[in-house]
Amino acid sequence: MREGGRRLSDPNFSFHFSDTDGELSDRHSDFSGNEPVGSPMMKSPWNPETPWTMASLDEDSSCPKNTLVGSLVREEGHIYSLAASGDLLYTGSDSKNIRVWKNMHEFSAFKSNSGLVKAIIVSGEKIFTGHHDGRVRVWKASSKNPSHYHRVGTFPSVFGVFGVSIRPIHRKHTAVWIKHSDVISCLSLDQEVGLLYSGSWDRTFKVWKMSTSKCVESVKAHDDAVNSVISTVEGFVFTGSADGSVKVWKREGKGRKSLKHIYVKTLLNQESAVTALTVSKNGSFVYSGTSDGIVNFWERENQLAHGGLLNGHKLAVLCLSAAGSLVFSGSADKMICVWKREGLIHTCMSVLTGHSGPVKCLAVVREMESTTARRWKVYSGSLDKSIKVWSVSELAPVMQQMTVVQNGSQVRSAKY
Repeated sequence: MREGGRRLSDPNFSFHFSDTDGELSDRHSDFSGNEPVGSPMMKSPWNPETPWTMASLDEDSSCPKNTLVGSLVREEGHIYSLAASGDLLYTGSDSKNIRVWKNMHEFSAFKSNSGLVKAIIVSGEKIFTGHHDGRVRVWKASSKNPSHYHRVGTFPSVFGVFGVSIRPIHRKHTAVWIKHSDVISCLSLDQEVGLLYSGSWDRTFKVWKMSTSKCVESVKAHDDAVNSVISTVEGFVFTGSADGSVKVWKREGKGRKSLKHIYVKTLLNQESAVTALTVSKNGSFVYSGTSDGIVNFWERENQLAHGGLLNGHKLAVLCLSAAGSLVFSGSADKMICVWKREGLIHTCMSVLTGHSGPVKCLAVVREMESTTARRWKVYSGSLDKSIKVWSVSELAPVMQQMTVVQNGSQVRSAKY
């Protein structure tokens, strides 16, 4: 997407919105050093007396519904990142605070003086956070006091950057090679091989060996900011950028010297910036969200052929998540579309409304096992400074029907 003759490097970074409209602001990939000003750490909880507003849930399990369960607001900054693991929720904002929530109550908090937290990902007992200063920080809860978190590492370490500055391991292994020169926008894990991927506005993605905290590869991937990186099955990695492209990479080799990522193909190349990526659990489908409000998808089993597009938003798609047969898309139009996949056909079964600002991030976990419906707990973070919690069933009734273009033909889907 272009504004004033220039492409938006990260159209989802800054918004100005009122109760009736959301508006994108220009943000380029060149690092300015000007981070949003967040509110200071506050000692009181977000809403000390009744932090969660409970919605009345329908007891009739024969007709499951998608419901708003709770809403949490605290005046400490826009919500930029979420990660859920079990009964814990981690939230990042431009206040530099990472908050931990358990069973809908504030459980803990920790803080890094390194700018807003753009990305959070959890691997076992460790929490990885991507920051405005181009570094990844690693956190862990104390074994004696689970509510106390302390930092256990930084990618790259200060000594690592200093070491390669003095004496590079290889001509290309310089301080610039092992450290992002701009904001870290996204993180992804390949737990099977112990690798962490970080994408940045510096147009690269880097590969880190989690056991040693060392950068094992840096890939100049795009011509503009990398907004999303996803590691998936069989060593495939997908990157989405403000340059309007989605690219596929394949990991080869294992050791530090032999590991490398080979460019495979470009799935999408257009004017509108790619703002989000997600994959289904088994990696069969790849989804991209773009600043024109469209969600595209591709089939891995059909050599990543384009499967179609989903058009349910009026403004930019800012975040995506997949769970079971469902795909969730959050947008600058303040809404979340819930898409149900049956084969190649995607039906918009529900639209979740309630945020007063752009929906910036999503996290989804299994809510409960049931013989009648698979339910998911969906967390949505917004630039309205709130987090909302939704209960979503795969068997909820579908809304009115509308037409969505898919592979050049028309299929039936839902209209909001």
